[in-house]
Amino acid sequence: MHFIKGELVSIHPAYVVIEINQIGYGLHISLNTFTAIQHEKQIKLFTHLHVKNEGNNVTGIELFGFYEEEEKEIFLKLTSVSGIGVNTARMMLSSLTASEVEKAILNGNVSLIQSIKGIGPKTAQRAILELRDKLGGATSSSSTGASNSQQKMTMQEEALQALVSLGIGRPLAEKAIGKIVNSSDSSQTVEELIKKALKAL
Repeated sequence: MHFIKGELVSIHPAYVVIEINQIGYGLHISLNTFTAIQHEKQIKLFTHLHVKNEGNNVTGIELFGFYEEEEKEIFLKLTSVSGIGVNTARMMLSSLTASEVEKAILNGNVSLIQSIKGIGPKTAQRAILELRDKLGGATSSSSTGASNSQQKMTMQEEALQALVSLGIGRPLAEKAIGKIVNSSDSSQTVEELIKKALKAL
């Protein structure tokens, strides 16, 4: 499966459901893809089917979706590096745009890469060494939006769910979101809240 195209019936910052011929397909997405598709009805996502294995046994299948094919290509390159799994790669593409990840690797910016949760200095250095000659161009998306006080609470809950989906412990995620909300203006969007919380962890 190279891509999937259909009606967007459910969307969260880390997960979407697309309906095709009365079948709902669930896909894990990055925050950047969420930003790009959140206002669309009919969407097309490039896909990657990940098979989880334990030893010789298949323990699960996950479908990942990407708004831009360039983001998918960087995701696949990242997961080719030892120490970077699918969830860590998605975390990287939620903390930074695809072009920022590419630029950090091409420039050898170890500190920026290892600032992402789940990436240590050795993994950051390995990613730079292995991918510097392989990466091409990528595009990025920007986020806009505003919220009132009622929407702000909904955004906090949505951001919390997204962080938990990305593998962050719920108590830690709640603490990070609370810290950001108390120190930020109320006009931030849910994706901005998630990115700030990821940096605060």
